Amino acid sequence: MDSRHIAELLRPFLGASPAAPAGGTASLSPAQLERISMYIDILLRWNARINLTAVRDPEQIVTRHFGESLFTARCLFPEAAREHVIDLGSGAGFPGLPLKIWVPGLRLTLIESNQKKATFLREVSRALTLTEVDVFHGRAESYVGELANTVTLRAVERFELAAPLALKLTVPDGKLALLIAAGQAEVARRLLLEIQWQEERPIPLSERRILLLGHRRRA
Repeated sequence: MDSRHIAELLRPFLGASPAAPAGGTASLSPAQLERISMYIDILLRWNARINLTAVRDPEQIVTRHFGESLFTARCLFPEAAREHVIDLGSGAGFPGLPLKIWVPGLRLTLIESNQKKATFLREVSRALTLTEVDVFHGRAESYVGELANTVTLRAVERFELAAPLALKLTVPDGKLALLIAAGQAEVARRLLLEIQWQEERPIPLSERRILLLGHRRRA
C-alpha cells in the first residue's frame, strides 16, 4: 500500500491524545511508513496461508490494527523511551510491533503460543530489520524472562485468565495497557485491584473499543 495513503488513514489516530504535550499532533516518518507498508504486504501474504487476522481488507488492517496500536503508542510514549515492553498474546504482532516502529528504543518481547504465528513474528521482525525484539513461543505461564515496565494485551481469548497473567509480567511499578471492549473495563477493574487505573480512552473511529491504562501500585 502507498505510504501516503497509509498516512492519511492513520491521521485520526495520530491526532491530539490526552498524553500528548499541549494536545499536539504527531506524524510518522517516511521510514516508519515504509516499514508499515512492508508489514502489510507480509501480513497479507501470510494471511493467505494461515489465519493471522480475520481482517482481510488492507485499509481495514491499517485502521483497525495499526491505528489502534499507534494510538496506544502515542498515549504510552509521547516522547522517546527506552524500556522493556511485553506484548502478551501477540498474534499478528499488534500492538507490539507498531509500538516498536513508533519507539525504536524499546526492548520488545512478543509472547505467542501458536507456533506458526510465532514464526510469522520472527519473519516480520527480520524483514523490517527491527532490533531488540524477542519472540517467546509458549504460554505466558511458562515465561521466565525479564519482567516488563509495560505489558500490553489486545484481543486475547479468555480475558479473565489473561489479565492476571499480564499483571504478573510487570515490574513492581509497571504499567498495563489493555485494548479491550468497553464492557471489559469493569472486569479489569474487578480482577486487578493492584492497578491504579486511568480514565478510559475511546479508540478513534470505534464505537466500543477503548484503551485502558493503569499503573501497578507498589506493595
